[in-house]
Amino acid sequence: MSTVLILVPLVGALWVWITPWKNTRGPGGLALLIALTELALWVGTAANFNFDRGLQFETNVVWFEDLGVSYHVGLLDFSLWLVGLTVLVTAACVGYGFWAGRDRPAAYLGLLLFLEGAVVGVFTAQDLLVFYVFWEAMLIPLYVLIGVWGGPGRLGATVKFVVYTMAGSLLMLVAIIAAGLSAGSFDFAAAGSDQNVWIFLGFAAAFAVKAPLFPFHGWLPDAYRESPPEVAALLSGVVSKAAAYGFLAIAIPFYPGPASDWRVPILVLASIGLIYGSLLAFRAPDVRGVIAYSSFAQMNLIIIGLFAANASGNDGALLQMINHGLISAALFLLAGTVERRTATGELGLLGGMARGRPILATALITTGVIGLAVPGSSAFAGEFLILNGIFSQGWGWAVVGAVAIVLAAMYMLRLISAVLHQDVGSAVPAEALDLRPAEIGVILPLVAVLLFLSFWPAAITDHALTFFGG
Repeated sequence: MSTVLILVPLVGALWVWITPWKNTRGPGGLALLIALTELALWVGTAANFNFDRGLQFETNVVWFEDLGVSYHVGLLDFSLWLVGLTVLVTAACVGYGFWAGRDRPAAYLGLLLFLEGAVVGVFTAQDLLVFYVFWEAMLIPLYVLIGVWGGPGRLGATVKFVVYTMAGSLLMLVAIIAAGLSAGSFDFAAAGSDQNVWIFLGFAAAFAVKAPLFPFHGWLPDAYRESPPEVAALLSGVVSKAAAYGFLAIAIPFYPGPASDWRVPILVLASIGLIYGSLLAFRAPDVRGVIAYSSFAQMNLIIIGLFAANASGNDGALLQMINHGLISAALFLLAGTVERRTATGELGLLGGMARGRPILATALITTGVIGLAVPGSSAFAGEFLILNGIFSQGWGWAVVGAVAIVLAAMYMLRLISAVLHQDVGSAVPAEALDLRPAEIGVILPLVAVLLFLSFWPAAITDHALTFFGG
C-alpha cells in the first residue's frame, strides 16, 4: 500500500499531463478526483494500521545487491500521520487551484500531484538513497510552480529557494554515501553510527535548511510571498515537515551520540529562531508575511521538541507538525481568498471584512484562535507537551517557549483584527463576497480536522512514536 500511495499521485500527474484536453475545466476535475482517491486510500490504510506493530505495508525490492541499494518503503506509526497530513492538504490545494482557474491548468495541477507523490515518498522511504531521490524530487515541481506561476518577484524567490535547498541537499548526499558505504547497506535498518558526527551534520544541514532552522531561513519570506496561495500552503504545511521528519526518523535515532553532543547548539539556534520569527511575524506588514514568519517560528519550536530527547517532546513535536500543517495551510488559503477580493494582502489596506462575510470571519477566527494555542486547542496540547519535554533539559528552554506562546497570541490577534475588524480598509470593496461554496469546500475540512484534534489530541499522541518508545 505504501507504493500505491506513492504511485497514485505520480501516475495521476502523468495522466493529467498527457491527456489532450478540450477545455480548461477537465484537468481540474481529474486532478481533484485523483487527490480525493489518494485521500480515500490513506483512510483505508489508517483503518487497517496496527499501532502495536512496527513497519507495515512494506515493499522491499533489491535494486543493486552489490551496493546494498533497494527500493524499500513502508509506514511507521508517526509517518502514517504525516502522509495523512500530506494527502489532506494536497486535496485542499488541488481543489483551490481548480477553483482559482490557474493558467495552463493541466501542467499546474499535475505538478501539485507530482509534489504530493514525492512528499509521500519521503515519508515512506526506508532506504537512504530512496529517501534522497524523493527528497530531490520535491524540488522539481516547487521550482516550476514558484518560478512560472508566482508573483512579480518569483525569479528572485525561486533562485534563493533553489540555492539554499541544493546546498543542503548536496551535503546530505555526501552524508548518505558515507553512511551507506560504512554500513555496507543504505537500508534504514543497517545505517547509522553512534560516533560519526560529520555524517550527522550532513543530514542536519539539509534538514535545517528545509525546515528552516535559524539562521537558514533566507529563502522563506520571498518563497511564501511570491508563491500562489495553494503552493505556499503546501510549502509551509507539508514540505517543511519533511525536514522535521528527517530529524525524527534519521538524524536523531541513527546518530544519538552526535545528536546529544549537538543538542545545546541546535536548541540555541531553534530558540533564537522561535523568538525572532515571532517578532518578525508581529512586525510583518502583510497577511502572508505574518503567516510565513509564524511558520518559521513554529518549525523552530517543533525542532526544540524533537531535541528534548524524551517521549513528551517527541509526542508534542509530532502533534505540532500536524497542527501547524493544517493551520498554516488553512491560513494561506484564506489569505488567497482575501487577496482575490481586495487585490492586496497589506494589513494597512484591509479591515472590516467581518461585516457581511460571516463564513470568512468564522473560518479565520477559528483557525487563528487554534493557532494562538488557547487552552483546549490542539495547538495548546502540542506546545504544552513540547514545553513539558524540554523542561527536562533545562527550565530556560521552557521559558523561551512560553514567551513565544505569548508572542504568538499577539501576532495572531493582530492579524485577525487587521483583516476582520477596525474600519473598512481602502482596498476592501463593498461588494466583496463571503466565501464561495468551492472555497468553503477546500478550507472547511482543514478547520474541521483541527477542531477534531482539539477534542481528541490523543488520536495522534497515543497512536504514534512507538519507534522511540513513546
